[in-house]
Amino acid sequence: MRPLLRDTAFTTALATGLALIGVAATPASAQAEPTRLYPPSALVLSVAKGESAATATVERAVTLSCAPTAEGTHPAPAAACKELSAVDGDFARLTRLNAAAPCTRIWDPVTVTGEGIWKGKRVTWSATYGNTCEMSVGMWKSAVFEF
Repeated sequence: MRPLLRDTAFTTALATGLALIGVAATPASAQAEPTRLYPPSALVLSVAKGESAATATVERAVTLSCAPTAEGTHPAPAAACKELSAVDGDFARLTRLNAAAPCTRIWDPVTVTGEGIWKGKRVTWSATYGNTCEMSVGMWKSAVFEF
């Protein structure tokens, strides 16, 4: 398996997402004073096959920018931004267990990640599920990873 950061789709999506908010490889001391009214909120979200974010193969990835407006390659940016705002960008609070939903016990791990900037602060989050059914149950009724 390839490392996550070497995957072309993920790397391209991460670079695009960071470019949307103006994050560059410039040291913080050399950056000018912020000129935005809103702290940046721009993320790269991915769904990958594998047991960890470091080694999983990215199957799909999107960008999501929430400030000042919801936009990006995410199919429902407004709904995803609304959900993230409700939990103050804490991806772990988006997950819920729906015990009524049956899933097979086939081990085919799926790792979801959220990386970037939320209200001006760097965030890195990932969760691994046993298979896509468990991921759907874990992200039950969440628009954030529906892409």
